[in-house]
Amino acid sequence: MGFKCGIVGLPNVGKSTLFNALTQTAAAQAANYPFCTIEPNVGDVAVPDARLTTLAGIAGSGQIIPTRLTFVDIAGLVRGASKGEGLGNQFLANIRECDAIAHVVRCFEDGDVTHVEGKISPVDDIEIIETELMLADLESLEKRATALEKKLRTLDKEGKDTLELMQRALVLLRDGKPARFAEVKADERKLFDMLGLMTAKPVLYVCNVEESSAKEGNSLSAQVFARAAEEGAKAVVVSAKIESEIAVLPEEEQREYLDAIDLEEPGLNRVIRAGYELLDLATYFTVGPKEARAWTITKGTKAPAAAGVIHSDFEKGFIRSETIAYADYVQYKGESGSRDAGRLRLEGKEYVVQDGDVLHFRFAN
Repeated sequence: MGFKCGIVGLPNVGKSTLFNALTQTAAAQAANYPFCTIEPNVGDVAVPDARLTTLAGIAGSGQIIPTRLTFVDIAGLVRGASKGEGLGNQFLANIRECDAIAHVVRCFEDGDVTHVEGKISPVDDIEIIETELMLADLESLEKRATALEKKLRTLDKEGKDTLELMQRALVLLRDGKPARFAEVKADERKLFDMLGLMTAKPVLYVCNVEESSAKEGNSLSAQVFARAAEEGAKAVVVSAKIESEIAVLPEEEQREYLDAIDLEEPGLNRVIRAGYELLDLATYFTVGPKEARAWTITKGTKAPAAAGVIHSDFEKGFIRSETIAYADYVQYKGESGSRDAGRLRLEGKEYVVQDGDVLHFRFAN
């Protein structure tokens, strides 16, 4: 199950520096974790999760395999991208293929790094990108809606529902608001997502600050956080320069470097975790002497579908799952202790897997 987070931003905001740090971090993990660079601008990174190390320690697991998130480095967008400026059409197509958007915003002053707009104003930068995405969505949606309206009398229920969702999004876009503000019921979500609207995707603002502001941010990043709060988005602070330096250090030296600059963890960890949360994802674990492994599911996934993430045969032949909550697994020192304490539960097909569950699936061949 792959989840893609597209990194977007204006030119010279630190977007590629951030992506390079992500992929260097992933490459450094290659000895212990599955890693692949699918294309030069696509990289899989491990999602940091201290719970996995704890579980592996309790079970004496020989290998630790974290779950992963894919980041896609999308070349810098410019004003006019919706009309094809700066190879805009190609880049917009790349965004459509992603599940969420990590929008890197320049929140630092540096006379040696030219800003494409000639001024440092993160909120203005956000609006430039968002306007281009809204214009592209609007143009695409108007054409498709017009074509459907001509066939209105012959449309089936799904076609009419699709048209209604299109019109709902068009009202927002024509008013200069992104499609993610549309009120969409749970049973409409799948159809709405099929519209492929870029402005319907969840957004994470990544505030790229100077090194001295890596811990607390600065007045520029505060503007971005305020904007994120207004629209229900997420925001994190990171110094792409620091991250690029950390990424190439051996693991033992990384801790010393972080201590020296008074940071608890790399900012990239916050970016990865925030991207994971943004996609409404959850993690469950399988734990044994051979390996402790994290698996990604969307929140609300039932046990059979969760089993299917490991192998389709697990879902087809699902019988039940032996389930232990993470806190119980830790408190009672593993599967045996949890079983003795009555904390191992047998769950059936309707069980909704919870974040942190330790699962063992029973299935028929």
